[in-house]
Amino acid sequence: MVELKEYMQILRKRIWIIVAFVAVACIGAGVKNYFFTVPVYEANAKLIVNQAYNAEGFPNLDIGSIQTNIKVINSYIEIIKSPAILDKVAATYPDLGMSGSQLGQNIQVTTAKESQVMSLTATGLSSEKAAKTVNAVAKVFKSQIPAIMKVDNVTILSEAKPMDSSRPINVNPSLNILVSFFVGLLLAIGFVFLLEYLDDTLKTEDELEKELGIPTLAVVSRIKKEDARISKQTTSQKQVGDGQYATVNQ
Repeated sequence: MVELKEYMQILRKRIWIIVAFVAVACIGAGVKNYFFTVPVYEANAKLIVNQAYNAEGFPNLDIGSIQTNIKVINSYIEIIKSPAILDKVAATYPDLGMSGSQLGQNIQVTTAKESQVMSLTATGLSSEKAAKTVNAVAKVFKSQIPAIMKVDNVTILSEAKPMDSSRPINVNPSLNILVSFFVGLLLAIGFVFLLEYLDDTLKTEDELEKELGIPTLAVVSRIKKEDARISKQTTSQKQVGDGQYATVNQ
């Protein structure tokens, strides 16, 4: 309990350092978010893999076919990110303004465990461009799979819409400022304790007694300039003969 009080005294003694650290961190985070962060948007499209169809044109839902589709999806993920698909997207949609390698940097493909659904995610500097990019990749992939795998088993389950990704994914001022607040606070506390550790001067009689293990007999107080000035003025106003004297009757 005593150590806790000492820690609190150390923090209270240098509270201005903590306030300065936190203020700089929060202001810096706010300025970066509002003035120096380029908004990035994200759009998603989903594909489903169905390998077998019955006579009526509906997919067969047998367990063996589903397990085969799940194993094939791992190959499809690699195919989507290959130049065979992305270069075709860049050539078919020149208005995207990206090469195949640039598309590969902006496209991510994921799938849930034991699922036939693949999720395509694209990023862009606008929600419209992100949606158009991911939809273009999905359409080209679906059209190229029959030529690559000799089977037409990919269906676009859902396309991306610009209004679904109207908010940037990398701009969240409230969260960033909150994180900066706690980071600045931790750094400030660490810096304050570092200063205290490096400072080996004794500032109070309690610190002296604790260091030497002997009681303090006397303390030389610090004289303030105001007190010294008042004392000097009082002394200069006194004149010889102003005092009172005792007389003895003869």
